[in-house]
Amino acid sequence: MATVKGFRGVRFTEKAGTIAELCCPPYDIISEEQRQNYLAQNPHNVIRLELPRGEHPYEEAAKTLQTWLSNGVLSQDEKEGLYIYEEEFTARGVPNKIKGFICLVKVEDFSKGVVLPHEETLSKAKTDRFNLQMATGCQFSQIYSLYIDHEHTTLSLIDALSDREPDAVFTDEGDVTHRLWCVYDEDVIAQVGQQFAGRKLYIADGHHRYETSINIRNALREKGVITDDSHPGNYVMMMLCDMEHPGLVVFPTHRLIRDMPDVDIPDLLKKCEEFFDITPALPLSSLQEKLDEDYAQGKKSFALYTGSQDYTLLTLRDLGAVKRLEPKMSDDYCNLDVSVLHTLVLEHILGIDKENMMNQVNLNYTRVLEEAIDKVQDGTYNFSFIMNPTKVEEIGRVAEGGEKMPQKSTYFYPKLTTGLVMNKFMDL
Repeated sequence: MATVKGFRGVRFTEKAGTIAELCCPPYDIISEEQRQNYLAQNPHNVIRLELPRGEHPYEEAAKTLQTWLSNGVLSQDEKEGLYIYEEEFTARGVPNKIKGFICLVKVEDFSKGVVLPHEETLSKAKTDRFNLQMATGCQFSQIYSLYIDHEHTTLSLIDALSDREPDAVFTDEGDVTHRLWCVYDEDVIAQVGQQFAGRKLYIADGHHRYETSINIRNALREKGVITDDSHPGNYVMMMLCDMEHPGLVVFPTHRLIRDMPDVDIPDLLKKCEEFFDITPALPLSSLQEKLDEDYAQGKKSFALYTGSQDYTLLTLRDLGAVKRLEPKMSDDYCNLDVSVLHTLVLEHILGIDKENMMNQVNLNYTRVLEEAIDKVQDGTYNFSFIMNPTKVEEIGRVAEGGEKMPQKSTYFYPKLTTGLVMNKFMDL
């Protein structure tokens, strides 16, 4: 099944500055203002490589990478290693930790059933990542994937290996502490590889980058750069985490509707009565508590917010409704909260089809509850749907069935930092 191996990681040296000034969040959640702030704090911040700007951004990133490798700002480890990675954080008032390890994983087509996706992707993001990685020959951020190990043999091993002071540690502006331990023991690396021989991997975050890695592998084969399985271009950098790790946290991603001012809310709710129990005029202060309550009971509920000081709760009554409209999809897919909203309300009632959603014509997303409320109140959006999170086990079942959830169905928290370790897969 999954082929897992160590690699000679590229890491910042002391010459670059402190590690807290050199790392950044994933490129796709960073504004231009944030980007400038990172560079103002330290011009060696990895954002210069991961999110380059200018007339020829990808070429500039390649030049910067080569310069930093030449002048000692970056250094490639002499030996292949695994990199144990831990995040310590607080989510909804509860202290937590999540630990996995960063390695290389052999790129496999989805049809092989070894690496399984769970979400749809956008072409624009894949083109950007393809151009950047082909220009630099380097992966600056790791894909986040899960694996099933009911005995937790791998987690126990990496816990033992990280029972010492970390090789790198810092706390970011979001109060998340990141720790990295480097493991160069060849026997340990081989042992981990053997443990994954019978496992599948489930992409948690990084679908665009994984599909990019497939496209890069194919392009390098066509160019004659990759001639055998041992070439680094056959592999992609991943952080692997036990799917049953108690520290896994998934946040909901709320839906915001724009440019639909003519939607009559009473009429919308009347049409929703075909499928849902409708509870109107609930005080806004009770929203999170009510959603939490229904989530704990296994109900399929979400809130419709239109801008006042109350909201309407919609709870699915007709459990077979999605299946009737999507007969080719599995029960696991049809029972997802996001499938219920997208199929019954957005598509069937509001007429926002899949192409519209893919291009985000009338639909946008946020994981921040306050934004889902504030952006309706200030008129940026017409109304919003406030969601419960997708369960981790639901993600695994849908992926195992070869299906993909609607885009932005999950938000694993916290995001992995970029810059602790990088993978140079091609010499230019």
